Amino acid sequence: MIALIIGATGATGKDLVYQLLQDSDFKEVHVFVRKPLDINDSKLNVHIVDFSKPEEWKDLVKGDVAFSCLGTTLKAAGSKEAQRKIDVDYQYEFAKSAKENGVEDFILVSAYGADSKSKIFYSQLKGELEQKIKDLHFNKVTIFQPGMLERKSSDRFGEVTGGKIIKLINKLGLLKSQKPLPTKVLAHAMINASKIKSNGYSKIKLGSIFSFADKHN
Repeated sequence: MIALIIGATGATGKDLVYQLLQDSDFKEVHVFVRKPLDINDSKLNVHIVDFSKPEEWKDLVKGDVAFSCLGTTLKAAGSKEAQRKIDVDYQYEFAKSAKENGVEDFILVSAYGADSKSKIFYSQLKGELEQKIKDLHFNKVTIFQPGMLERKSSDRFGEVTGGKIIKLINKLGLLKSQKPLPTKVLAHAMINASKIKSNGYSKIKLGSIFSFADKHN
């Protein structure tokens, strides 16, 4: 298979790229990034692009399955407008290009609580993107809605602190379905999803992602 990825420089994206390069089911891995990756592999094809100019790269989005794990925080983006471009616009343009080029399978990392009508801006963005992807009518769409992610060397204070608190609560036997999800497990679940021969639209939430990653080995 030929894999296409947007968001390859983030924590989940890095794990996804690494695992895909090790997977014999994938003969090519194409990543769309703003700057070069520090990886050398014969299967890897790096496309340096300006995400705000899809007309320059849309014809390159050709393959069997497209993975979208791009995302940012309001603090990192600097404004709601900038965050919307990254969390909605860029990913939608990538998905639209994939659809126009005949890609049948689209896999998206969203977030638990995604809802276009939410009063929480982040949840609103994620819900809006989910709906826009659904409206493209891919042959198969799988949306992952994780809660707290466990990233390697995360510098997000709220994420690190929240993860520690949830882990402590988990030890007390509570909120087991909401335990922090390592990005490598999420990446593994995404790859598993790409290998399932099915049609339609599905969502995989919270703790179910752990069992999904295990069940489809």
